[in-house]
Amino acid sequence: MAAQVASRRTVVGWLFIGPVIAGVVAFQFVPVVVSVYASLTDWSGLSAPRFAGIANYLELFTKDPLFYLTLRNTAVFTLGSVVLSVGFGLVLALLGNEKLPGIGIFKAAFFAPVVTNSVAVGFVWFWLYQPENGLINGFLAQANIEGPTWLTSNSWAMIAVIIVAVWQGVGYPMLILLAGLQSIPDSLHEAARIDGASAWSRFWRVTLPLLTPSLFFLTIMQFITSFQIFGIIFVMTHGGPANATNVYIYQVYQSAFSFGRLGYAAAMGWILFVIVGLVTFLQWRLEKRWVFYGE
Repeated sequence: MAAQVASRRTVVGWLFIGPVIAGVVAFQFVPVVVSVYASLTDWSGLSAPRFAGIANYLELFTKDPLFYLTLRNTAVFTLGSVVLSVGFGLVLALLGNEKLPGIGIFKAAFFAPVVTNSVAVGFVWFWLYQPENGLINGFLAQANIEGPTWLTSNSWAMIAVIIVAVWQGVGYPMLILLAGLQSIPDSLHEAARIDGASAWSRFWRVTLPLLTPSLFFLTIMQFITSFQIFGIIFVMTHGGPANATNVYIYQVYQSAFSFGRLGYAAAMGWILFVIVGLVTFLQWRLEKRWVFYGE
């Protein structure tokens, strides 16, 4: 009897987890295997794939100047957006941690762009950046400052894109760091205050060290997210002007759907996977040097 009950429970268990396993295999495992094979083929998507070995990878490293250019642009975008997002997120979290009237509206206002579609954000900022009748250059003109041609200038286009990405994403680090701030016991600040520590000293020696686990998590997540920037670039600049904002993921899209080289795009995707994996591994290796868990 006991064996029958156990067998029935096993069957019921498999019935519950079966759809999940099928979904993981169909939508994660199979696409990964297919993309590995596609990266080794010359495949347009319209004809049968032709096996080409490592030709796509060799072409990327030896013949494609856009490969290195888009990697550089992505690195510039990642550095700018991660530093500014985490920095402004920390400032907003410190303000949000104060018990001030209307602080809930303040936090909601900064978090709302995070859940807004990137395409919609891109369209709005595209019009804000217009040199002739855009709102931003209009405000600058009121201060007798001639605004730049934000999206058509080689010097300003990447800066303009970083500003939009930071504006849209700063609510996420604000929320994570706010949770980190609220987890710090008040007794530690009170003890430092009794010892005569100034506000800056309490922040530098108490608050900031105890926030390093949150900062560590954010740097990893923001780094991975920044390497996947696409919607804003697609709507606002299409990688221009003169490839000034052509980032890696946008070039993968171009290779696959504009140039009809799915195999080449798959190879680019796997190189991106390796790069992100290596940098993330390096961040984990450096964790013990600056992350403090209060032990």
